[in-house]
Amino acid sequence: MGTCRPLTRLELPIDTASLARYLIGKRLVRELPEGTASGRIVETEAYVIGDAAGHAYRGMTERNHSLFLEPGHAYVYVAYGISSMLNVTSELSGIGAGVLIRAIEPLEGIPIMQLNRGIERLRDLARGPGRLTAALRVDHRLDGLDLCQQGPLWLGQDDQEVGDIGQSVRIGITKDADRLLRCYLRGSPFVSGRRSLNA
Repeated sequence: MGTCRPLTRLELPIDTASLARYLIGKRLVRELPEGTASGRIVETEAYVIGDAAGHAYRGMTERNHSLFLEPGHAYVYVAYGISSMLNVTSELSGIGAGVLIRAIEPLEGIPIMQLNRGIERLRDLARGPGRLTAALRVDHRLDGLDLCQQGPLWLGQDDQEVGDIGQSVRIGITKDADRLLRCYLRGSPFVSGRRSLNA
């Protein structure tokens, strides 16, 4: 598996689209009572400053205040009353923008993820943002968490080569839908979305 160290805040690009690309190939690590579960990030979406599809578009609220923290914090919200979505804050403190983590390639603690999801098929464990958070047991209790230090959930770097990164439009939105703000690892079977988006 190789050694994995936490990313430092200084390593994160302070630009949302750049961060979405930078996070491809990095590790997402979840520390749970029964062990560690982690995976390689293979798909992200940027929700940039002034983005009509972003939660910060109408300003800071009680619900989205974590999105306005300095880079490298978790913004976790519930979509459609069902699935938690994990985002990484991306701009200077007070500016609302973030990167949605859409999929990971499971690497460590796979039995834990299988139990959390209630399925065994490796490819489907964390392919999609709601599946990912279910597999890693990420929910609103982790909202606002600093992801740049070891703790319940953190971002890591290992010695693995990243590979070829593609870009496409984002998935499942109607506002600002034509912007190429989704990044993915080309050739990864763990990326979500239809095949035409993942060429």
